Amino acid sequence: MTTVAAYAAPASKAPLERTTIERRAVREHDVLIDIKFAGICHSDIHQAQEGWGEAIFPMVPGHEIAGIVSEVGPGVTKHKVGDRVGVGCMVDSCRECDNCKAGLEQHCTRGNVGTYNSVGKDGEPTYGGYSEKVVVDENFVVRIPEGLALDEAAPLLCAGITTYSPLKRWGAAPGKKVAVIGLGGLGHMGVKIAHALGAEVTVLSQSLRKKDDGLKLGADHYYATSDETTFKELAGSFDLILSTVSAPLDFGAYLSLLKANGALVNVGAPEEPIALNLFSLIGGSKTLAGSAIGGIAETQEMLDFCAEHGIGAEIELITASEINEAYERVVNSDVRYRFVIDTATI
Repeated sequence: MTTVAAYAAPASKAPLERTTIERRAVREHDVLIDIKFAGICHSDIHQAQEGWGEAIFPMVPGHEIAGIVSEVGPGVTKHKVGDRVGVGCMVDSCRECDNCKAGLEQHCTRGNVGTYNSVGKDGEPTYGGYSEKVVVDENFVVRIPEGLALDEAAPLLCAGITTYSPLKRWGAAPGKKVAVIGLGGLGHMGVKIAHALGAEVTVLSQSLRKKDDGLKLGADHYYATSDETTFKELAGSFDLILSTVSAPLDFGAYLSLLKANGALVNVGAPEEPIALNLFSLIGGSKTLAGSAIGGIAETQEMLDFCAEHGIGAEIELITASEINEAYERVVNSDVRYRFVIDTATI
């Protein structure tokens, strides 16, 4: 066991505070990672405030982890000391079910083990990236290519794969028209990746406040959804719409923007249920879908793609003492576009 410093929420909705936690000793197939940077995802806030249901406390959030391998177990073959690596939203799965065997560990039928707010196979709670070090099975550690700066790569472990996976699955490519709802931590990565995949990209945002940013990030068009003419002008325009916001939307209105056989895919996860008139799906044979992160192999594919295309997250680097302020700013959409903690400050 190793004692490390961390920032934890001691109880639901409580401010995070500095503490210490125990990391397990390195087992045969484990990798010990010195965490250099940890992204702040809106899902950290949802979980720390029990917006998605009952949670485990104390909670050390953080599933956008970038660091350097400092020790490996005797059976490790995938990573070595000194490697630049990342850890995303999960640290284990059953590895035996059909989904795991198909590279869909995030959909493990027995439930994957989350990087934090979860319970490992040893019965111990998991603690995330707002800490100095983490011990993870080698099969759930990915390689960060040399072309990516570690601080800009950290958010790719959630925001990057969460947008890359559905964009690839639903065919974002040259000749396709893709809309991204929201230009936040997820949305800005969706724009960058959809552009790199060759699609014609439109941002749909509440206002035009971030229009210049959106165009610089790779959007071809930018519309305000608060302007009711937007929905008339863009009716039947898109092959794919990616919703990255965690607020409930008028899904009927957004489905009207799809071409026949188009898809509206949700990666944002509102805490409230939504209402939907199914005629908005039936007309045009449209699809309303969801997507959750990606498997380990696809996460590595995404990192390699981002390195090849020079894609990192747009970040604001903060110290650990600024985490609580950062949470407030994320809730108020006051970040461009991902807070990343310099874990040397923990």
